[in-house]
Amino acid sequence: MKYKLIALDIDGTLINSSNQITENVKLAIQKAKEKGIKVVLCTGRPLKGVEKFLDELSLREKGDYAATFNGALIQDTFTKDAVSHLTLNYEDLVNLYNLSIEIGSRSHFYDTKTLYTFNKDVSDFTVLESHLTGTHLNVTTLDDVPKDINMSKFMMIDHPEILDECVKKIPQEYYEKYTIVRSTPFFLEILRPEANKGSGISLLAKELGLKQEEIICVGDAGNDKHMIEYAGLGVAMGNATDEIKEMADYVTLSNDEDGVAHVINKFILEER
Repeated sequence: MKYKLIALDIDGTLINSSNQITENVKLAIQKAKEKGIKVVLCTGRPLKGVEKFLDELSLREKGDYAATFNGALIQDTFTKDAVSHLTLNYEDLVNLYNLSIEIGSRSHFYDTKTLYTFNKDVSDFTVLESHLTGTHLNVTTLDDVPKDINMSKFMMIDHPEILDECVKKIPQEYYEKYTIVRSTPFFLEILRPEANKGSGISLLAKELGLKQEEIICVGDAGNDKHMIEYAGLGVAMGNATDEIKEMADYVTLSNDEDGVAHVINKFILEER
């Protein structure tokens, strides 16, 4: 099979545990690009949190795209035009914030550019998110949020053992109304029901005239599930959760062993 697009998750996939893209991974991506392969970063991060990686990999050229906010926003990285942006509204914000209080989880949320929290004693996990993504943090109140907000995603955040208990308390109706995915042990992400990494990559494939079987998707966590299911070749990292490994067509090396380079060399460049 001749693959034409590879979608890569960032955290736990593209970058190693030191948050770096290794030279081997960079070289493999560069060779894939030279061969005409579309390389698309597909992440829960906002675009601001992806820009340094796009620059490092020269993925801001004409015809380059990124899928951010877990596929809720598909964007041309050269023109900055949105191919698709699926957002939540103020009513969703009120609903989800009340749920977070009810089940005992802290929370924060994004519009397109800013990270917001209602927690006056800002969670360490919100500070971590702001730092990792390079996004401005705004501590606000529900009354001060514009009623016409376009919210890219809402997140419940806490220590893994607390969040585990909170997740058990979420009523089934919320799973029917929203896409709910666990991106890390301390982040639960909530999006529009039709927004996920799989639908985002599918939308981009249609835009580019590509077939499902021409696409490789690589990831490690619960928020990568939909794109790994969608892909012609769904790949789990060696460090992926058991759930992701079980559903993948192939399990590569870990993010500390150049797993992404291994996939590109094996299935795109065919270098054994």
